[in-house]
Amino acid sequence: MVHTIAGWHVELEFEEDHQRTRAAALVRLPDGNEVYAHGYATRHRTDSNQPRVGEEIAGARALNELAMKLLTKAHDEIDQESGRVSHPIAI
Repeated sequence: MVHTIAGWHVELEFEEDHQRTRAAALVRLPDGNEVYAHGYATRHRTDSNQPRVGEEIAGARALNELAMKLLTKAHDEIDQESGRVSHPIAI
């Protein structure tokens, strides 16, 4: 049995101020396409300032959106190739 190994690198960047964290996620696919997604986190005024927590929440939300975009892209390709409608399963 032959195994093909593929690797993707996902980039995450963060912008923060005292109340809000924005995450931008990017994956470059072997077919040359790039898929982008964003996530946000807002600190409640009574919460302590913990930038790492804001990054984790915003990053997770960006990665979740990225995953959904990749599922949609894959199912669109299946539909185009097969001529039928596939049904993506939500994660």
